[in-house]
Amino acid sequence: MRDLRKYAQQTTIRLVFGGILVIVIVAEILIWIFYGREAALAGAVCILVGLMPLFLTWLFLWGLEWFVKSRQ
Repeated sequence: MRDLRKYAQQTTIRLVFGGILVIVIVAEILIWIFYGREAALAGAVCILVGLMPLFLTWLFLWGLEWFVKSRQ
């Protein structure tokens, strides 16, 4: 039998990452069209710095989950 909780978690993760990727790509294309290459590069840097807390939080929670599972 299939583990439906794992499947749901995996699907949620894929949807979140896919949504963030689409938003970033569309935003960068629009910045490039309206403001040019230099502004698009600055926008990419700002987006990456803005997503850094999200990534660090995810990394911390993943590490915490790994730690708890390794202690069982």
